[in-house]
Amino acid sequence: MDRIPESELILDNRGAIYHLGVRPEEIADTILLVGDPDRVKKVSRYFDKIEFEKQHREFITHTGYIGKKRISVVSTGIGPDNIDIAMNEIDALANIDFETRTIKKQLSSLNLIRLGTSGSLQEDIPVDSFVAGTHGLGFDNVMHFYNKENNPEELQLIEAFKIHTGLTAGNVLPYIFEGSKNLLSIFKNGYTHGITIGCPGFFGPQGRVLRLGLAYPGLIDKLTHFKTEHHFISNFEMESSAIYGLGRLMGHHCLSLNVIIANRVSKQYSKDNNKAVEELIKHSLNSLLDSGI
Repeated sequence: MDRIPESELILDNRGAIYHLGVRPEEIADTILLVGDPDRVKKVSRYFDKIEFEKQHREFITHTGYIGKKRISVVSTGIGPDNIDIAMNEIDALANIDFETRTIKKQLSSLNLIRLGTSGSLQEDIPVDSFVAGTHGLGFDNVMHFYNKENNPEELQLIEAFKIHTGLTAGNVLPYIFEGSKNLLSIFKNGYTHGITIGCPGFFGPQGRVLRLGLAYPGLIDKLTHFKTEHHFISNFEMESSAIYGLGRLMGHHCLSLNVIIANRVSKQYSKDNNKAVEELIKHSLNSLLDSGI
């Protein structure tokens, strides 16, 4: 196999990958992804043992055990551009031999689960409730830089979405990828299952108006009312679409779990979003551990 040059796979002086600052043996096969670096400690305090801690920029990694289960929690920072970094470097840790700088003959599939905050796009999905994303639908452009491979259902779904929203041409070219059905089956009790949209920003891309006008007025209402026989849009945030897309292409099992801290239809906001995040972490860790994966 071709050797990957130093300019493409960047390692530091201790042989750790550039942005995460982690070596292959320092990451687990099950990885919890959080946007907020402060959330890493909120997750890892439930570990029985922490064997590794590292911080480089906004990327913090803790690896440890809950019982016999080895888990890592990694902060990605905000946005799909950061996800491009985190996902590629996590995959490299699992599937590239750092000594020879070649792709391993035997590839590994990781379990990558996002624990995040989100806005509800349905009035009946209240603040402080949990959502598990059946699909990641992207308004960002990350996946347009890769050779995408969609299944027939995804192609049909995204075509119906484009027609419904009018986003068939122009500056926003939506894409969609299904999440892991196996992981989704673990997170059933207490989670609404729906399509999660990933946005490239918090204000205009999510339809918020402060001083600037919107290029796509009325888009939020169209998202709320998009439905097919089996699917609807439950929520949006800023990371899930890139996680699902890159995970699919890399052969990993990905799922996004979010707590609703804002309902964009009823205009309500969580009275204690820190408590809501804490409840998501506890509930999701219990579901994960009960599954035995």
